[in-house]
Amino acid sequence: LFCGGCNVGINIDSKRVIYNDVDEHLFYLFNTFKNLDKDVIFELIFKIISDYDLSLVCEHGYDYYHCESGKGVGSYNKERFLKLRDDFNHHKQEDYYYYLMLYVLIVYAFNNQIRFNAKGEYNLPVGKRDFNKKMQSKLSDFIDRLHRQDCRFTCMSFNEFDVSGLTNRDFVYVDPPYLITCATYNEQDGWNEDHEKELLHFLDELNSKGIRFALSNVLRSKGKENTILIEWLSNKKYKTHHLDYGYSNSNYQTKDKQTKSEEVLITNY
Repeated sequence: LFCGGCNVGINIDSKRVIYNDVDEHLFYLFNTFKNLDKDVIFELIFKIISDYDLSLVCEHGYDYYHCESGKGVGSYNKERFLKLRDDFNHHKQEDYYYYLMLYVLIVYAFNNQIRFNAKGEYNLPVGKRDFNKKMQSKLSDFIDRLHRQDCRFTCMSFNEFDVSGLTNRDFVYVDPPYLITCATYNEQDGWNEDHEKELLHFLDELNSKGIRFALSNVLRSKGKENTILIEWLSNKKYKTHHLDYGYSNSNYQTKDKQTKSEEVLITNY
């Protein structure tokens, strides 16, 4: 329902997958990967990297760019990245090339994230990494999987998603923005208490129709508590599975790397 990077749908065995996300940039980017030949995709990606003279350490090594592996290639790529970002933000035609420009921006951006400001401009700074062999391999596998899979992409808010065609043979996975944590996808009031309550009501409706769901969320994190979710669970017979692991290395900006979030998977089966 909130497909993000498609991590769940791309790795699950099912007859058919519907990927939904409210972010239209993701919608068009994934359709680019699904509709274009893989060789064409890689050819255009490497052309963009070459045209903007961005680093490619896997071919030339760090010394070529006067950089060290520990510090990364951000110092070399910074101005080149900003030129690509500016050209992307002023690109008139939102075609396949436009969305592959976006993919290259994500590859070279801070933490490989997507963030647009209120004007609709991509505004993340340069990151430390480039298009390394591991990332190339992951993209190749991702495209192959999309081309084999019976899947389609939709772009709408969760509360606009039509569930009338779903049956007890379907499964809905829900990984929304977490109300009590900070991330690019819940900035600018992208997710608030009203959204949280609407989503929980939506899940109750799925349950009443006999449709199985799983909800990923966080009950407590860094002294904060999701009281809306906790209260909702106290009145339901849903199962709460506590996940016993953290993400201490997921963001090098996080100061308190030892604090564990109370992350849960909530199911109605």
